[in-house]
Amino acid sequence: MAVSQSSVSTWSSKQVSGWLKQEGFGQYVELLCSKHRVDGPSLLTLREADLREPPLSLTVLGDIKRLALALRRLQIQNQKQMEELGIWLGGLGAAAGGDRACHGEDWGDHRADRRCNRGDCVCNGAGRRQVDCGVSGSWSGSRPRSGMALEEDQCHIHSTGDRKCLLGRLDPELWKTVVSSVYVMLVFGFTSFVMVIVHDRVPDMTIYPPLPDIFLDSVPRIPWAFAMAEACGLILVYIFLLVLLLHKHRSIILRRLCSLIGTVFLLRCVTMFVTSLSVPGQHLQCSSKMYGDTWSKVQRVLAIWSGFGMTLNGVDTCGDYMFSGHTVVLTILNFFITEYTPRSWHLIHTISWVLNLFGIFFILAAHEHYSIDVFIAFYITTRLFLYYHTLANTRAFQHSRRARIWFPMFSFFECNVNGPVHNQYNWPFSGPACMKTLIG
Repeated sequence: MAVSQSSVSTWSSKQVSGWLKQEGFGQYVELLCSKHRVDGPSLLTLREADLREPPLSLTVLGDIKRLALALRRLQIQNQKQMEELGIWLGGLGAAAGGDRACHGEDWGDHRADRRCNRGDCVCNGAGRRQVDCGVSGSWSGSRPRSGMALEEDQCHIHSTGDRKCLLGRLDPELWKTVVSSVYVMLVFGFTSFVMVIVHDRVPDMTIYPPLPDIFLDSVPRIPWAFAMAEACGLILVYIFLLVLLLHKHRSIILRRLCSLIGTVFLLRCVTMFVTSLSVPGQHLQCSSKMYGDTWSKVQRVLAIWSGFGMTLNGVDTCGDYMFSGHTVVLTILNFFITEYTPRSWHLIHTISWVLNLFGIFFILAAHEHYSIDVFIAFYITTRLFLYYHTLANTRAFQHSRRARIWFPMFSFFECNVNGPVHNQYNWPFSGPACMKTLIG
């Protein structure tokens, strides 16, 4: 007996059973209707991804595709009923015409602090919408969105071919940016403290001469080179601040910069403390036990902290060789500038790389660091930058258990940043009008 396809939304599981038999899927009646109690409304919301994934986990590809097509036809025939249920039919999907269709649910701010759907989680109360974009299904939400409206959608393609998307703007989460800024300032203070300690432990220059170094032994010292290295760093700072000011997602970028710099300098504290290298040049006037009493050490820590460890600010240190903090700052600023500006900005990228490489050369030419100090600093900084952004841009890794265990700070800062941060710019102030028109 043919099952009437009118008022599918009122079907019982028994009527769904009859429809499955009519369409030639009688073998799945027990699974869908008896075990999982699929009724009419449930049938209208079924997608191909639901057929593939637990708890249904169908394994016969032909049956999956044919059942997905049958479901799609049923959904199209009952589109009005789906709208009455609050489900809007997006495109026709790959099964009916090649356009992508989506099915999802709104996640409001009233939900708990951590919400998960098949392993994809959003935490800390960010109000965002998750959408499953498959080859069949429908889009459940307030209304269908055009391609332009999807500009900031963040999607991840699963091994099943299903796409999980988070719709809506990226939340700047200013409070997390403040936390990251406090974190990096505390790390700078701790680094200053460790620099004072290692200065007191610097090896005696008369007993431990400079170590052999191919570059330092081959290139004569240039007295003004270190000041030039810091000048390169200052230019990179100004360029980065301009990019940060104009970038639409400035809060996320600043948070990432602070967390990365803080982590690298925290590692530098460990390497400085555990091994004291001999002074790389005889021009450096270094002697241990310069700061006898506690108050002198505190004053020295504050001087290094407030001067950001720069010789241009009158800060001179010894013993902090493994690895080069100046190289870290030069390199990470270069990478942030080139990452968060469009690829077509060739001039800015060239200037940034030239300043980075010349700054490294000037550090070595000044004989302020061994070559290995600079090489390790460059390697660690670039690898950590690339690893961090790879995790941040890949949601499968971003919310993985391994990431939460080994990189808890990353998981905390990035849990609501779903996918790559697009290079979009706007003028952050109310005026002048010409700047808002020019930049956006």
